Amino acid sequence: MSHAFYPFVDNDGLEDRSSSPAAPGQEPPELGEPQFAARIAVYDDAAVAPRVVIVDPKDVRSYLEEITQEVTKLSHEHGGQIPFTVIREIVENFVHAYFIEPAISILPGGNTIRFSDQGPGIKEKDRALEFGTTSATMEMKRYIRGTGSGLPLAQQYLIDKGGSLLIEDNMSRGTVVTISLGEGRVSPAPSAAMPTPTTPDVAPTVRLDDRGQKVVAYLGSHESVGPKELVSAYGESNSTWSRALKKLTEAGLIYKDGQKYYLTAAAKALV
Repeated sequence: MSHAFYPFVDNDGLEDRSSSPAAPGQEPPELGEPQFAARIAVYDDAAVAPRVVIVDPKDVRSYLEEITQEVTKLSHEHGGQIPFTVIREIVENFVHAYFIEPAISILPGGNTIRFSDQGPGIKEKDRALEFGTTSATMEMKRYIRGTGSGLPLAQQYLIDKGGSLLIEDNMSRGTVVTISLGEGRVSPAPSAAMPTPTTPDVAPTVRLDDRGQKVVAYLGSHESVGPKELVSAYGESNSTWSRALKKLTEAGLIYKDGQKYYLTAAAKALV
């Protein structure tokens, strides 16, 4: 059963019953006995501290179900429209992390949800978004499909609805998966403001292929982009998107500054 967490008042009986995460090289906890409570941070406003709801650990199937239901309910209460089934696909990823320190953040508006853990992490993030690739063990397949379809299905749904799915490393270890729908879609913030060089102000005439359209559409709602962000949003490989970016640069629709690409003034007019 979930309950609210209030950090500045007495929480007798609501203490976190989890132990410390397994150190590198140690065996992770048994999947059948999750030890870590899931913390759901709900942001009513980005400028204030979130309220926190805690879902206590229980058997794996019940735990997955309750986390999914609670995240869906809370996000929809704040105007979010990401469906239960998509949220469930991401929640099931906690199985791969052995439920080590699961944390979910529901950002203002409810259409951007961030799932983090301190598990083993995902080394090949590009491949995690390809159908048929999976690291699921026999034990994990007792609770999830284990066919390498969860993240790709979620990503495809979000892209079809104008959203995105982004996989990143957590700060010390583990994984962060951010899903966004419509105007809530996000990408990693640039580390510093990029100068804008002089760019053509005449719209070029060019016919865009499917990848070109995706790049331009992505830049229509993001400041900049690189191959890594495109792989996270649409799949395929870094080299594929590098070629697409080079083609758009030659066409005068984007320009490169540092390691990122930006829309030219002409392309902005087209978008």
